[in-house]
Amino acid sequence: MGTRIGWTNLPGDVRAAVEDVLGDRVVEAVSQPGGFSPGTADRVRTAGGQRAFVKAVSPAQNADSVRLHRAEARNTAALPAYAPAARLLGVHDDGEWVALVLSDVDGRHPVLPWRPDELAAVLTALEALAVAVTPNPVPHAPTVAAQLTDDFAGWHRIAADPPPDLDPWARAHLTELREAAGHGLAALDGDTLCHLDLRADNLLVDDAGRVTVVDWPHAGCGPAWLDTAILLVNVALHGGHDPEAVLRRSPLTADVDPAALTGVYAGMAGFFTDGARRPPPPGIPTVRAFQRAQAEALLPWVARRLA
Repeated sequence: MGTRIGWTNLPGDVRAAVEDVLGDRVVEAVSQPGGFSPGTADRVRTAGGQRAFVKAVSPAQNADSVRLHRAEARNTAALPAYAPAARLLGVHDDGEWVALVLSDVDGRHPVLPWRPDELAAVLTALEALAVAVTPNPVPHAPTVAAQLTDDFAGWHRIAADPPPDLDPWARAHLTELREAAGHGLAALDGDTLCHLDLRADNLLVDDAGRVTVVDWPHAGCGPAWLDTAILLVNVALHGGHDPEAVLRRSPLTADVDPAALTGVYAGMAGFFTDGARRPPPPGIPTVRAFQRAQAEALLPWVARRLA
């Protein structure tokens, strides 16, 4: 997905700080695939055999990634022990470099297109997670409505300055899309801690089918059904399953107001469509193509729901 540096690219004092957290010397580091941060994402092993996951970034790679690493550190530190997430072992923040040292998770990303057994395991895990983090256990988490207000205004920005390659159906239905996104935003009240970025590369599945949710910088307080709804964008993108059927059978989404779900998907489609036309952020050259692919997967689905 993105282009990233590795463990050996970190300054010596940053590597030493990570080793201080671990209490031992790192003798092996293996860069991990997935995600968009241009910083490190390494599974490391120490001389004594301890394993951990290290992610580190500085403004030289991408300034926004530094902010996200700090947010992830705050959020992960506040997660309850029973949440299916990696544990924060320590943080190094020298004002330039931010390095997170997390427990190593024995697992891999789900296979794409989604396998039925892995999708079922993830959906079950999200049901358990919603129970575990309701009421919201992270007091500093903002509301998801506050976090998504600007994102869900994407269709307003597009209407004011339509790109020449705008999808013809979207061009003809901008008013409906703006209204739907507003309805979706208004439906995001709730007292559940939501991850807000659920997709395959933020999930790990072990050999026993246990699921761990990783990368929590965007966590916010909202409805229990939202993460499942967001995951289904990834399912729609990669194919193999009917996301509408999944919505109907999931206990978290089956009884949600259909207009609320349509509004959320309209808001996300606007965010992806608006984002995809912008220049790539520093150090993350592939994110715009990924946003475009998500918009192209979402728009026909939104069109069917608005019909």
